Amino acid sequence: MSLSHSGLCLVAAAVLTGLALSAAPAASAMAAEPAAATAAVSSAKRAAIAKRGDLAIHYDIVGDLKSPKTPLLVLHGAYMSADAMAAMVDRFARTRPVIVLDQRGHGRTGDGPGPITYEAMADDAAAVLDAAGVKQADVFGYSMGGGAAIQLAVRHPAKVAKLVTASAGTRLDALYKEVLAGIEQITPAVFDNSPIRKEYDRLAPRREDFPRLVEKLKVLDATPFDWSDDMKALKHKTMIVMGDYDIMGPEHGVEMFRMRGGGAPALAAQGFLSAPPPARLLILPGTSHIGIMAEAETIVAATVPFLDDATPPMPAGFF
Repeated sequence: MSLSHSGLCLVAAAVLTGLALSAAPAASAMAAEPAAATAAVSSAKRAAIAKRGDLAIHYDIVGDLKSPKTPLLVLHGAYMSADAMAAMVDRFARTRPVIVLDQRGHGRTGDGPGPITYEAMADDAAAVLDAAGVKQADVFGYSMGGGAAIQLAVRHPAKVAKLVTASAGTRLDALYKEVLAGIEQITPAVFDNSPIRKEYDRLAPRREDFPRLVEKLKVLDATPFDWSDDMKALKHKTMIVMGDYDIMGPEHGVEMFRMRGGGAPALAAQGFLSAPPPARLLILPGTSHIGIMAEAETIVAATVPFLDDATPPMPAGFF
């Protein structure tokens, strides 16, 4: 059965950006967690502003940046906000301090001059780290935020310790052509009365800027890029996270994993890992682009050992 024009728009919007997410679902995803743990994390959260030219970038610090643990910078996807990343942020914050920002055009930061580009978002993230007094952070980026995370590592390598990308690729043509075709049909009206538009209106400094955000993101999503050489040249340990029904095929996740030195035959031939590997790959079964954000518990549990540089455990009874 084929989709109608409006149906294709809605599906494309949801699939590409995780638009079904808002602060409410993020909060409900945490409902099963111990109340004391959630309250402790929330009480440690404080808001701040980083200035970059005419742009005032809103960000939150969760936890103590004086902790011996390397801080984690979290970059959200398109049409989202720092609040929408709560399910991830609150879990990560139990193990380390976290910085999460509202990217340009989004949330409390709102629109700024010029286009939304991955390079500009990377420079924004670098400005946030400077404003927070953080010389180096691990970085976790989802979807659009994953692209910004890669560019942060490329453009500001000294500011990045470890890199984690979730549902992000290194080239535009890795996305399914059906997704790209659907993006072209998105209009601001697609979001009327949606949780996404309501959340934007709740947070944005200027509600009337929403059509401008849609247009800027459509331009971003139609602009070809290929960071394959940059990805291969990075020196950072890297973790790749994808769903098996993501906006690009799982083979691209494997490609990125190998770009970062993952899956070396010599290591695989040992049968076990005696040291932390240079790259890790997590492909979640039965998981879509939006579904990634419903798997916060699984993703955080798999990512924390990577961030801690832990050697994968040996099972009992083999040697």
